[in-house]
Amino acid sequence: MAGLTQEQKETFLSELHVGVLSIARENRGPLTAPIWYCYEPGGNLWVMLGRESRKAQLLEVGTRVSLCAQKEEPPYAYVTAEGPVVGIAEGTHADILELASRYVGEEGGKAYAENMRTAESLTVTIRPETWLAVDYASQQ
Repeated sequence: MAGLTQEQKETFLSELHVGVLSIARENRGPLTAPIWYCYEPGGNLWVMLGRESRKAQLLEVGTRVSLCAQKEEPPYAYVTAEGPVVGIAEGTHADILELASRYVGEEGGKAYAENMRTAESLTVTIRPETWLAVDYASQQ
């Protein structure tokens, strides 16, 4: 079992994976849920949330969160990035279109974005500071 270099971690996170976002809660385990995300190496990652969702209610600028992405086929690998929320903004049509197109393609993304109400969404930006990763390919 081998770790990944920082460059490999960032490249892996930029690839298409469903992330699993974890947010601390007082007197309970963290709220953990699958989520679509966007990330480019060297930058911040971002997600979109429903304004009234439990996730959104737990977040404010400065809240620390973790996002884990994994490769679901052998050889398995995962990357976890942890850091603070650095921005929460009104969701925009452009954000929804970019995120949805990443996961369901251009046509599906357009259809998805047309059916979403931007007034009900937030774009949350997270600065990755701590990285964990494992790549099981070295055992093959």
